Amino acid sequence: MSDPHLNSMMENLYWWGIPTLFRCPNLPPAGQDIALVGVPHSTGNGTTERDQHLGPRALRNVSSMQRRMHGGFGLDPWSAAKIADLGDVPFPRANDNEDCIEQITRFFREIDAAGARPISVGGDHSITGGIIQALGCGAITRGQPVCLLHLDAHTDVFTKVDHFLGARKSAAHWGAYLADQGKVDPGHSMQIGLRGHARTLDWLQPSYDYGYNVVTMKEFRQRGLADVVAQIGEVLAGRPVYITFDLDCLDPTIAPGVSNIEAGERGFDIDEAIGLLNAVRGLNIIGGDIVCMMPTKDSPNQITALTAGAVMFEMISMVAENIANQARGAGT
Repeated sequence: MSDPHLNSMMENLYWWGIPTLFRCPNLPPAGQDIALVGVPHSTGNGTTERDQHLGPRALRNVSSMQRRMHGGFGLDPWSAAKIADLGDVPFPRANDNEDCIEQITRFFREIDAAGARPISVGGDHSITGGIIQALGCGAITRGQPVCLLHLDAHTDVFTKVDHFLGARKSAAHWGAYLADQGKVDPGHSMQIGLRGHARTLDWLQPSYDYGYNVVTMKEFRQRGLADVVAQIGEVLAGRPVYITFDLDCLDPTIAPGVSNIEAGERGFDIDEAIGLLNAVRGLNIIGGDIVCMMPTKDSPNQITALTAGAVMFEMISMVAENIANQARGAGT
């Protein structure tokens, strides 16, 4: 069809055409500013909650509806940056978590070498370990460790056990082993939204021992969004920022299709979550991920997938805005 209005109408029909993330072209990373990646991995969670590998397909299926302008930024991210869907990380030994983490690292090293900034959808939270093994101290960070904006109901720094039901580089351990490797700088990283009644009273202690800047959900409610946003700016300014967004940080009423729901305390609403994400707008965002979607537990209207798409769109828009600003600066 040659009519751009008709094209736009059709491209927003999620049931039509070949599903790529946000209708982006399926291309390799060379020449791209932003690389969208599916990471369909579940064995890092170590439990029967394994349907997280279906997350990338679920988001692809609905994301065409969210190929939009960013009204708040006054930005068309799809023309501001070169953005491609690279497809999915292959997992020929999908039930072997440790092999899968290394497959992720190899895949993302190619993206890093190409100079594209990856924004990914998982998959359980162990995927962040594989991704940052590639990005930390790499080309995009110019040899520096990654500084995290980590929104989650859980710390993922559980050093009290050496594996989680057989998975060593698990969804429960990446926050520790990446710091041990020097790939993450905990002192300039934020963990926000931690909540729930834990299995041990010292569950936050490993995060404090590593030096992470922790804001529990109770502390967030006491301090308020503006105060926490100000702290994020102070902690992460001038550093390579990686955003990792576990959907269980959200309240289960708006994200029911996630693994490890914490139902005993209210999570973030979507405005709070977007407000926290926008705290790093204009900073050096080198990538991000959205994890722990369980499409088989989602509502019939696919609200969790749609919410994950909104979060991913926000990350894409912030990176695209940086790319556009850099291009304008280079042109003056």
